[in-house]
Parts: sequence; structure tokens; C-alpha cells
Amino acid sequence: MNGMTNPTGSRGLLSLLCVCAGALLSGCTATANDPQPHAVEPPAAWRNAQVGVNGAAIVDAHWWRSFGSGELDALIEEAQARNQDLATALARVDAARAQARIAGAALAPELSGRLDAAREARMGGRADVDGNTSFVGFAASYELDLWGRRGALHQEALKGLRASEFDRDAVRLGVTAEVASSWLQLRGLREREAIARDNLGNAQRVLQLVEARSRAGAVTPLDLAQQRGLVAARQRELAALRRQANDAETALAQLLGAPALPPALCADREEGAPGTARLASLRLPSIDAGIPALALTRRPDIARAEARLAAADANLQAARAALLPSVSLSASIGLQGQAPGRLIDNPLYSLAAGIVAPIFDGGRLRGERDVSEARRRELLAGYRAAILGAFADAETALNAVAGTDAQASAQDEELQQARRAAALSESRYRAGAETLLVLLDAQRTLYAAQDLAVQLQQQRLQARVALYRALGGGWRGDAVAPLAQGGP
Repeated sequence: MNGMTNPTGSRGLLSLLCVCAGALLSGCTATANDPQPHAVEPPAAWRNAQVGVNGAAIVDAHWWRSFGSGELDALIEEAQARNQDLATALARVDAARAQARIAGAALAPELSGRLDAAREARMGGRADVDGNTSFVGFAASYELDLWGRRGALHQEALKGLRASEFDRDAVRLGVTAEVASSWLQLRGLREREAIARDNLGNAQRVLQLVEARSRAGAVTPLDLAQQRGLVAARQRELAALRRQANDAETALAQLLGAPALPPALCADREEGAPGTARLASLRLPSIDAGIPALALTRRPDIARAEARLAAADANLQAARAALLPSVSLSASIGLQGQAPGRLIDNPLYSLAAGIVAPIFDGGRLRGERDVSEARRRELLAGYRAAILGAFADAETALNAVAGTDAQASAQDEELQQARRAAALSESRYRAGAETLLVLLDAQRTLYAAQDLAVQLQQQRLQARVALYRALGGGWRGDAVAPLAQGGP
């Protein structure tokens, strides 16, 4: 279309736009009348919060340093640099950022350059088409975002970008906590190995004493068989612990993004080699859990779920706007001629406007709107589940901290008495004042108490790792207030 649009066409276009405005109002009314989600009410306080704990610290972004292990600090630094799950999450952020740029570009006009050269010749008849033609020019097109569809798609992409950033933070927190927990498990297993070796050596020493008495006829074959069975049991237990520790090494190496652990971390696997870190030497930090409502603002997974819900809202808005007509504008300007030197003699321009309204598409657009509505309801349910899961995680971790601390306190006395009983029974057996059965029972009790002491210490430390993770690991995001505090 060249030149100005005629007045009649302008009035017709204006009338159509008025009709579309009425449809827009009805669409906006539908959006405004959407049922608002019910808030998830946070509890007033944690049920299992520790009371009267002195020196409790608020969780910070480097919470693992509170355990006082340089080895753990180095492992977490390596995991954050090389873990493949975290690398995947970082790549998703880059992809989401690019997608947001693509969606934002749709809000601006498109401008393209054109350069054509053609030759036409008559194959017969009388048509006068012989000659060369050349064209050089520019073309621009733009779709008016009357109903906010493209703006909504841009908002969806931006919220998707935020969700991917929160997901990256959640993955980083998860990897950090898994490295800390796996390292504690490995150290606990290696320490239990050392205890098993000591008990095996003790059982073998007693076996030598029993064998000497057996040769002298001072003990029965039953006593000898029982002690030999005890030695075999200690060997079996040691082999099982070695297998578990080797598996723990493999799991930790995977978290570090490596096929195997550095040799320094495996230095204590050989028999008789001292461990590089004893669980009893680590600090047991006191953690301030705060109030439940505050904890929700410090969880990246909740912020991720919230951003996804906001993206679904924008997508639903775009799906509803797609049911309304669209208006597009285009313009071009250029030079055309039969010879490159004569292009300036024939300048051309064109202006065009078009309105496209869906009439019949087999229900595709309405189906896409229904899909968006269902997707929003799904993400809303997931958002609420994330909030409830956060409460459950924190309560479970707090319960684990309190429970393992109470068990360890009682087990200290159990271990002390087991040591005393084992020493007394052995000295009495050597003096001939006690039977081998009593000695064997005392040995089993001591070994079980020593092994349990390490397991409880490991569980106490891992419970604190879980609590740090449940409280967000010191994460501070700029997400909007979650549903539990007034919701969208």
C-alpha cells in the first residue's frame, strides 16, 4: 500500500480496534477474578528448637567453617568449582538469560536490509521483460502489543531466569551439604575401621592366651572355639567397614567432580595409619534456628518455586491475550532500477497495517489457555508443598540435633563403664578368677560401645549439616514475600 491510508479504511480500523478493546476488558476481568491462593500459615515457633543454648550463631553463607576443619573447607571449595550438577545449573542460567533476551527482543521493531539482483528474459510471446533489475533497501515490521501478550511472554522469561538463578543457588547449597555429610560419613567409617582393627588385635592377643592355656589343658575346646569365632567375627566386621568406606570415597569423589579422591584424603586407609581428622576433634556448632516465618525467606528452593509460579502467571496472561486480535505494522524504503548506476532514479517506499483475529483454529488457542491455567495450579500446589517441606526439613533436623545430643550424653557413661568392665574381666581371667565367657561378653560390649560412640558423633555432626541446609545455608535472596507471609 503506497501513500496514506484512506479515511474510510481508517474509520474501519478504528471500529475494529474498539471491538478488540471490549474483548480486552472482558479478558482483564477474567484475570482479575482469578481465585487467589490461600496462604500457608507458618507455625509460631519450632517444636524441637533447643532452649537455653549459649552462643548459638545465625547461619551464614560459610556455615561449614563452623566445624573447624581445613580439610572440609578445601573439599567444599573444590566441589563448588568442579561439581557437574552445579555446572549444569550454571549452564541453565545462561540459557535462561539468553531466552529472556529473545523474549525481550520481540517488544522492539525488526529492521532488515535487502539487496536483490535479478535477470529476466522472454522465452516467447510478446512480453517485454528482458533486462536486469536491482533493488537495495530496508524493511521494518512491528506488532503492537495492545493486549500485553509479548510483554507477558517477556515477563515469563524474566521470571524463568530468576527461577534458574534460584535453582543454581539451591543446587549449590545441596552440593555443599552433601559434601559435608559425605565427608563426615567417610571420616566416621575410617575411624570405625581403626576401632575394629584395635579390637581385632585385642581379640587375637586374647586368642594367643587361650591357645597357650589350651595347650596346657587349662581351658576347654569350647573356650578355644569361641575365641577363634570372635576373631573371625572381628575380621568380618573390619572387611565390611572397609567396603563401606571405599564406597563413601567413591561417592565423595563424584561430588568433587573427580574419578577418585586425592591421595592425601586416602592416607589413613592403610592398616595402622592415623586418620587425618577425628570426629571428636571437630566443633559441634550451636545454631540459631530463628522463627519459622523468617526461615522461608532464606530458602532458595522456595524462591525458585515462587519464581516459577510468577512465570506461570505471565504465561497465562499471554495465553489469554493470544485469543484477541493482533495488529502489525510494516514499512519499507529502497531503490530499484535496471542498472546499478540508475538505482537512485527510482526510489520506492511502502507502508502497511494489518489486523489478524482468530476465527477458527479447532480450539487450539483455548486449549493452550487451559494448559496454562492447569500449569499454574500445578505450580501453586508445588509452591505450597515447598513451603510445607521447608517446615518439615527444619523440624526434622532440629529433632535430630536434640535427639543425637541426648543419646551421646547417655552413651558417654555407657562407654566408660564398658572400658572398665573389659579391663577388669581380662585381669580377672588372667588370674584365673573369671571364665572366658565373661571376658568375651565384656569384649563385645566394649567394641559395640566404642563403635556406637563414633556413630553418634557422626550423626550429631550430620544433623547440624542437615539443619544448616534446612535453614537455607545462609542464603540471602531478593525474592518477593512468599505465600506464608501474605502471598500473591
